[in-house]
Amino acid sequence: MEPEQGDTDAGHGPGELCDAGRRLYATALRAGRISRAEVESVPCLIELALLHPDPDDSQWLRPIPPSIALNKLIHPIEREIQQRRQLAISLADTFEPFMTINAPDPSATQAITVLEGLSLINATLDRVINECTEELLTIQPGSGRKPEVVQAGLRRVEPLLDRGIRMRTLYQHTARHHSATMGYVERIAPYGLEVRTLEEIIDRLIIVDRKIAFVPARRDRRVALELRHEGLVQYLVGVFDQFWLHGVPWEDEIPYSPSVDGIGGVQRSIAKLLVEGHVDEAIARRLGMNVRTCRAHIAKLAAALGSGSRAQLGYLIAQSGILDQDG
Repeated sequence: MEPEQGDTDAGHGPGELCDAGRRLYATALRAGRISRAEVESVPCLIELALLHPDPDDSQWLRPIPPSIALNKLIHPIEREIQQRRQLAISLADTFEPFMTINAPDPSATQAITVLEGLSLINATLDRVINECTEELLTIQPGSGRKPEVVQAGLRRVEPLLDRGIRMRTLYQHTARHHSATMGYVERIAPYGLEVRTLEEIIDRLIIVDRKIAFVPARRDRRVALELRHEGLVQYLVGVFDQFWLHGVPWEDEIPYSPSVDGIGGVQRSIAKLLVEGHVDEAIARRLGMNVRTCRAHIAKLAAALGSGSRAQLGYLIAQSGILDQDG
């Protein structure tokens, strides 16, 4: 049921004067008084002390002049404002001696920060890479990133080119056949990007100025770790340099690996990982190829060795000596 005009649910909060209250207060001011019966349904007039009992007749109420009523209502508010202002001044005086103390930047002292979600990871990468002053090292595993990811990487590093930042990137050999990656390298390499490739590398790694490193913390890469611990970052720099030492420059041809008994270099790499107990998905990820291609190589390897089962294939790899030939 809709409330009638003047009902207690007239749509105002404590300390407010509703429309009905305004009309009755104006009526009382003009007439000099108003009956109690008229204001029973408008309690805000009494709550705000805008009316007081008529000393001559208890059935009537007399209005308080608006200037007096306003002053009575505003005074407590002004007193509260003054008290809060004094509290603010007191707090400022309390903390003033600490303002001159140069506390270290919390982000600089946080050894390991967990970054959850692609938006936070990308925003943090954008900020840290934009502050790079000397060197950017990256390892990008896989046969090639999606075109939109490559474009995001291009946007991220382009501002560094004019500043003469040294950039070194490691890919897997399979990235040499990925069009988006090839376009990225062709765009950046003339401005100082050095690229090398390897058949097998570790997971993604980004190192900024040898001070901050980023590594994935989950397989789907939606969680990453931001590392600022000096010893840990320097260890990862050493890992990068070891891979870089054995990498093949992008502009050079990959050394030809001759087939031995019909088994090529990629298949020998797969054979090594099979013997170590890795499943197809892990092998494909380690060698930067899709699972279908990996399984095609395994089938060729099994055919070359005359294997009829996966278990027999491991035994035949060990007996064939092809891994010894790799060594």
